[in-house]
Amino acid sequence: MVPPNPEVAAEAATALAETIQIAFVGTVLGFVFALPFSALAMRNIFPQILTTVVRAFFGFVRTIPVLFWAVFFVIAVGLGPLAGTLAIAVYTFGYLSKIYYEAFEATDPEILDAIRVTKAPRILILRHAIIPESMNTIISQLLFMFEYNIRSSTVLGFVGAGGIGLLMISYIESLQYSSLTTALLFTLLTVVAIDLLSGYLRKQFIPGFIQKPK
Repeated sequence: MVPPNPEVAAEAATALAETIQIAFVGTVLGFVFALPFSALAMRNIFPQILTTVVRAFFGFVRTIPVLFWAVFFVIAVGLGPLAGTLAIAVYTFGYLSKIYYEAFEATDPEILDAIRVTKAPRILILRHAIIPESMNTIISQLLFMFEYNIRSSTVLGFVGAGGIGLLMISYIESLQYSSLTTALLFTLLTVVAIDLLSGYLRKQFIPGFIQKPK
């Protein structure tokens, strides 16, 4: 495996860019669906019969590992990045939905009562009270999920869901271990860079994320 093969750097970089795209698009799609659907699981807003069904559905989606979702979508839509993107989107939807409805239910009840007095509809309560109060959690969990999905997207390639994982498995099968090292190094540098960027964004947009020592 040593030294790395520099001749495959361009190939590895292209595959890694595809992995980042899979993670980004999948995270965005999952978030777009998770934010409104998670509100339906709030027991302090909606009837219990509805919230029970919605929470059970979230639990089902979240219970299935992202790798199994990738296998399912590879069978459904074929090999390639589309299967990986859909797998990431579904798992992100299940994970963020649970986190978000728990954060929404933790909204100060005095704020909700003050808005209910005005007989505002549920959509306005969500828009003007619950979502603004939960914004820190929404942003921080979204960034965390993107970090996680970068790593997950790498593994999804091993089942044919596109990205650099698909390139890695081809190197392993053809015994090109020095090329595999190059792909691993590119992946490591990317994950570290994403972690640093995510930490920077948290400090910029989430008040009180880093507490200074007394």
